Amino acid sequence: MKKKIVVVMLVLAVIVGVTGIWSYHMFYSPAVEDRVTVILREDESYDKMLEKVKSCVAYPMALEIYARHINLDRGIEPGAYTFDEGMNVIAVARTLKFGSENTVRLTINNARTPEILAGKIARQIDADSVAMLGALRSDVLVAELGFDSAEAMFAIFIPNTYEVYADITPDALVRKMKQEYDRFWSSEQRSAQLEALGMTPYEVMVLASIVHEETNATEEMARIAGVYVNRLKRGMPLQADPTLKYAAGDFSIKRVLNRHKEINSPYNTYMYAGLPPTPIAMPDMVAIEGVLNYERHDYLYFCARAEMDGRHNFARTLSEHNRNAEAYHRALNALNVR
Repeated sequence: MKKKIVVVMLVLAVIVGVTGIWSYHMFYSPAVEDRVTVILREDESYDKMLEKVKSCVAYPMALEIYARHINLDRGIEPGAYTFDEGMNVIAVARTLKFGSENTVRLTINNARTPEILAGKIARQIDADSVAMLGALRSDVLVAELGFDSAEAMFAIFIPNTYEVYADITPDALVRKMKQEYDRFWSSEQRSAQLEALGMTPYEVMVLASIVHEETNATEEMARIAGVYVNRLKRGMPLQADPTLKYAAGDFSIKRVLNRHKEINSPYNTYMYAGLPPTPIAMPDMVAIEGVLNYERHDYLYFCARAEMDGRHNFARTLSEHNRNAEAYHRALNALNVR
């Protein structure tokens, strides 16, 4: 009988020990894999807020248990909460208990339209995408900031990461981006580059948006920008295929055809000389710098390579360009690209 009692006590001791070790592991081991910021909104319930945070930690059950232990269910202050890599669930729960950060790091990049940009911004601040889009398309803001249209105002968004208040309103954010835009272009270096180029900041953003859409090969961007600068100086139409896709409202077009060149639109740079009226996308910093530091050469043409490797062949004469274009079109035909 005594042996049985000893065995039972040993088993219980093992169970208690294992449970204790596992509990300690869940509560004190690193639970946040990568630094993350979570936006908790005023109109969300406690359960909804906690679910958002639980999705970011390795031990959600432990977080829920500790949250009850510190009476977190009495209320979480809405706002932006940043959880650093390596935090355990106790640290996460205490962060929720004692309040949010005042600011968030807002990343602006890679958006072709105001609609896409609105969705990306709304996921990072305390605003919904409808309200954000309303600000991006606000006639009042467009006029206040000195633009002709919402598409033109799109130029103020310089790709970067900005520190903003988590509860900043969409209108205030647009105004802040205009301030950042003005600051970006006000340095002596930028002023000198603009003077040498003979363009305004807005014109650089328009041309950079075309360069950005022309290639993913960043090392080619300054050379492509140089082609367009050469054509602009000679009064030649840009003949930029991405502007035709924009005019057609379809960036999925794989092959630009003659019918696309007949679209009567100010964005048709085959039909109309000069820059289109607004950016056709948000250019990245490589494209912007590519325009400001465009490569000086005498190329007037470029065409995608027949190797279909994402790079281009450049040409000085139309006859040379036509040979490059014929090789590329043969490659498209071989792949049955329509």
